[in-house]
Amino acid sequence: MKTLIAGGAGFIGSTIASCLVDAGHEPVILDNLVTGRREFCAGKPFYEGDIADRTVLDRIFAEHPDIAAVVHCAALIVVPESVRHPIHYYRENVAKTLEFVDHLVANGVTRLLFSSSASIYRPNGDFTVDEDSAIAGMSPYARTKQIVEEMLADIAVATPMRVLSLRYFNPIGADPKMRTGLQVPSPSHALGKLIEAHRAGRPFPVTGVDYPTRDGSGIRDYVHVWDLADAHLRALETFDTVLAGESRSTAINLGTGTGTTVLEFVEAFNRVAGTPVAVLPSPRRPGDQAGAYTRSHRAARLLGWRAEHSVTDGIRDTLAWFERRDEILPDLAGRR
Repeated sequence: MKTLIAGGAGFIGSTIASCLVDAGHEPVILDNLVTGRREFCAGKPFYEGDIADRTVLDRIFAEHPDIAAVVHCAALIVVPESVRHPIHYYRENVAKTLEFVDHLVANGVTRLLFSSSASIYRPNGDFTVDEDSAIAGMSPYARTKQIVEEMLADIAVATPMRVLSLRYFNPIGADPKMRTGLQVPSPSHALGKLIEAHRAGRPFPVTGVDYPTRDGSGIRDYVHVWDLADAHLRALETFDTVLAGESRSTAINLGTGTGTTVLEFVEAFNRVAGTPVAVLPSPRRPGDQAGAYTRSHRAARLLGWRAEHSVTDGIRDTLAWFERRDEILPDLAGRR
């Protein structure tokens, strides 16, 4: 199957592309390279451009009329930045997605996988959620994902397009073959920050230690990026079955089903890294919330998917990637 991956030069999109190649499919990559890397697109059809650029999209479909599905991973994702610059986030994540989907419909696309986020949920007292849990994004970033899901559901009712929204929890790890991994110079997520602290020999700031969790730190569902990629592969291969009958769109959680607090995650990192990192209790950042983990079995039922990698696997593969990253992305040498 030939699949267009928007944002396919980024961390998650490039891993999905590699997973599709390994399974015998052909990804076509569209990325504006704001955070994505051209190096991750080697050997694949690559178009540099914006998802809202009709000229670029029309050229892609003219040159690849056999594209059978689209994976939409292109988005800005940093929560505190979204609080500081909400107009920018709504423009990039919402307005441009609307233009993108309009152009996809015009080019006859009927299958869309949307990279959504578990940050849209309002967790209940035990921090578990399923696809029917209350939706209440707590940051502009989360609300952009929530709005796009609602927008796509409306579009699916009125057009031939059908939509699977895959709600990611907290991606960690790297391609186990070390083809791609975290590519931004200054990571915003916990594991990237932990590695920075480890290399610099300084404490790791735990932002928020007053949550009503078992140890006061936030709780997350850390899912390996290769497991996420495998879920996309399964979603593409079973798309028509999942959305058979009257269903035009649905959402599926992609998580392990296990909640790990930030302090527990630091302990796991220290076991893998050897040299321990101290923690520095710090205030919550703008837009932060306690977090959640999935209790859903919908991914197993509809996709036949379960996460296979552990938190330890994710930490180990991330550390291995950072050892290789300077070879693949030499301009980042020393910027870690």
